[in-house]
Amino acid sequence: MPAFSGELLVGNKSADTVWRLSLDDGRKLGEFATGQAPHEIAVSHDGATALVANYGSRETPGNTLSVLDLRSGKPPRIIDLGRHGRPHGLRFLPGDREALATTEASGHLLRIDLAGGKIVAEIAMGEGRGHMVAVSADGKTAYVSKIDRGTVSRVDLNSNAKTAEVAAGEGAEGLALRPGSDEVWVGNREAGTVTVHDARTLALRKTLPSPGFPIRVAFTADGRHALVSNARAATLSVFDARRKKALATIALSREGSEYRDTLLGRAALPIGVVADPKRPRVYVAISGGDEVAVIDRKTWKPIAYWKTGREPDALALSLLGD
Repeated sequence: MPAFSGELLVGNKSADTVWRLSLDDGRKLGEFATGQAPHEIAVSHDGATALVANYGSRETPGNTLSVLDLRSGKPPRIIDLGRHGRPHGLRFLPGDREALATTEASGHLLRIDLAGGKIVAEIAMGEGRGHMVAVSADGKTAYVSKIDRGTVSRVDLNSNAKTAEVAAGEGAEGLALRPGSDEVWVGNREAGTVTVHDARTLALRKTLPSPGFPIRVAFTADGRHALVSNARAATLSVFDARRKKALATIALSREGSEYRDTLLGRAALPIGVVADPKRPRVYVAISGGDEVAVIDRKTWKPIAYWKTGREPDALALSLLGD
């Protein structure tokens, strides 16, 4: 594969593929076939491996993960999760030997040995479906959101047990830890809010408005800005994460664009969001438009739209080759 300065991985939910787009100009570098309906993507800390959750169709739950070798580009390796259906949230643990995956159908957070493709711990999350997962920088603690219970849970990865669960907001889904802080941020899609929690106790510190179905939360690498995609409103909320203040609301619908039917009607439906740590850019998956919006962080305005496969959802960055 030719040299490049990093790539954006795009999970195309209705095409069962992950596309590789150049961070230079959005050109397509390649693609991987995945299982049915890839919902989330996680990239290893060394940038060499990506993990994809194959969620399955509405009728048939998926129960596999695809392991992508970003160096060789060879066909993915499959990890079978057995009875644990509908994998969704994914995160690598420090060292990249293990990863975590939520499984909605079985109500667990799984700890997976990647080399062996084996489940090494099954952590029961209790009532409700664990959806997204975040991991502390030291790899000792995980956090899981539950949409149908509107909660966030804390998991001790030393004992592999859930230790706390508290209310966040109705439809709690988007989830991220603010870099360099002791804060967990949760996007509560039905409530139209983002809640900020103490990472140790899960105590509520702040509630911020983010109207229009806030579905994902991400941060810039320096932890300065919080980014929240509002699926129904087709906007991106930008917050000063340290001051807990709104900075900007970016409109992501394009006048004259023809969007297809989505779970929220015929709409742009922004979902996945990720900030580029080396360029002043943010990327947002426009699920209803089969494209990625490229946002300039200096002006907080869209500067480009890159073509994707059918129904882009999950986004992840790999800087392998930089």
